[in-house]
Amino acid sequence: MASLAMYSMSMASEASVGYLVWRLSTKWRAAVDRAVAPFGLTHAQYSLLASLYGMSQAGRRPSQRELAEHTGLEPVFVSKLARALEGSGLLQRAEHPADTRAVQLTLTERGAQVAVEAIAAVQALLDNLTKSLGGTRGKRTRELAETLRTLLEDDNP
Repeated sequence: MASLAMYSMSMASEASVGYLVWRLSTKWRAAVDRAVAPFGLTHAQYSLLASLYGMSQAGRRPSQRELAEHTGLEPVFVSKLARALEGSGLLQRAEHPADTRAVQLTLTERGAQVAVEAIAAVQALLDNLTKSLGGTRGKRTRELAETLRTLLEDDNP
């Protein structure tokens, strides 16, 4: 049994970058799911709601496609999430005034309140998750974020 534990430990220290990124993203996604569950949200719904909140604070009323581009989510998935959030009374979907084919999204008053509370909960979680790197404002966290941005911007599949 001890050799199995040693094998697992040695494998973890030799794990590929891809495996480590996958493990970290899975761990963080589950943690965010738990943090936003009290607000009746999933991680994906939170991502959409928080992004829409940020855009609306900047004076924007994005279409579903614009929000999809902003979040990096597929437009079809954004549409599905928006319908669920609309059903929960957190946002409104309406015909876009400049493009009749587009759907414009706006937060309801309740949606904005839930977004603010959920963002605060996720920010506290992220502060805790990055504690070993100096917190969300720590130098090592900023370096990690820059490295991840570089990888995400790489055009290679």
